[in-house]
Amino acid sequence: MPSTLNMAPLALAALLAVHANAAEQVVKIGVSGPLSGANAFAGKDNENGVRLAIEELNAQKLQVGGNTLRFELQSEDDGGDPKQGVTVAQKFADAGVKFVLGPYNSGVAIPASRVYNDNGILMSTVGTNPKITAAGYPTVFRIVASDTQVGASVAAYAVKELKVRNVGVIDDRTAFGQGIAMEFKRQAQAAGMKVAGHEFTTDKASDFAAILTALKAKRVDAVFYGGYAPQAAPMARQMKQLGLNVPLLGGDTLCSPEMAKLGGAAVGENVRCAQAGAIVAKQPGGPAFLAAYKARFKREPDVYAPSFYDQTKFIAQAMKTANSLDAAKVGQAMHSISYQGVVGTYGYDPKGNLKKTTVTVYTFKNGALSPLASY
Repeated sequence: MPSTLNMAPLALAALLAVHANAAEQVVKIGVSGPLSGANAFAGKDNENGVRLAIEELNAQKLQVGGNTLRFELQSEDDGGDPKQGVTVAQKFADAGVKFVLGPYNSGVAIPASRVYNDNGILMSTVGTNPKITAAGYPTVFRIVASDTQVGASVAAYAVKELKVRNVGVIDDRTAFGQGIAMEFKRQAQAAGMKVAGHEFTTDKASDFAAILTALKAKRVDAVFYGGYAPQAAPMARQMKQLGLNVPLLGGDTLCSPEMAKLGGAAVGENVRCAQAGAIVAKQPGGPAFLAAYKARFKREPDVYAPSFYDQTKFIAQAMKTANSLDAAKVGQAMHSISYQGVVGTYGYDPKGNLKKTTVTVYTFKNGALSPLASY
């Protein structure tokens, strides 16, 4: 800035007016996820992804409409429960929050999306059930692959690489678990696999001996589980105990360090899971993100922190493109532009689904995820 000592009074007044007009504008960013219960590890990881993005955005001092933006995080625990998730959505609406990252669970995202839509709030979820975007709400976005895409990838991998011919299916009856299990089942049958049996459990269960024994009797070549890591890990242990030595297949929720943490030696190359997005470490901005996350939170990111980080940055870019903080206008911009994040390129179709996404199949080696193939 030039020295103000020798400036003419009118010029000085004009300069001060410009700086006065660049006022600070607070933008609240909500996060809805399970901060309690079995999936709290995932909820905290998602929150961390948003927090890191917000801290970086605030350092950039973005300007929209002549104001400097200051992003503030407001995180709420939805407990992975649909009713609680709707309550959180209404709480955000009452607080004037217009941009929400989450929910994590499909069963929460489906009913909450209506509340967000009715209150003019932009919602970005990692819920994979196709029903979330079926309503076509203009400000609802799915920031990862859907069950249809993930289910197809796991089925293709099972047939081509594992030569599975006779598969058993288990789901936990949640919107996510049931949804991805049905998609896998449909794609598996289309690929020529026989579904020997479809068993059911819950997202609170810990004993799977009866259903695993039933599938073992049917001589299955693999078991597909639609559900979350806190159940999948003990399931892997019990498969070994019962001598059911076949691959345990699943979606993105099994691609979590929590699987190895909870399953120990029972989780290794016997587990194959599919996760949306390219391999972060091999993406242009991936190593920098991983280093920044570890430096900030003293741990490695879990499954979705990179996606939540990316979407928060994309929302900020859309605000600049729209030159507005109005959620509807920001949503319109997000439908018309694209964003290169650490997971890949984000661009949305009219219903809020990613136009294109890579799905990567992983296994576990020495307690860490190891990529096998991308589709």
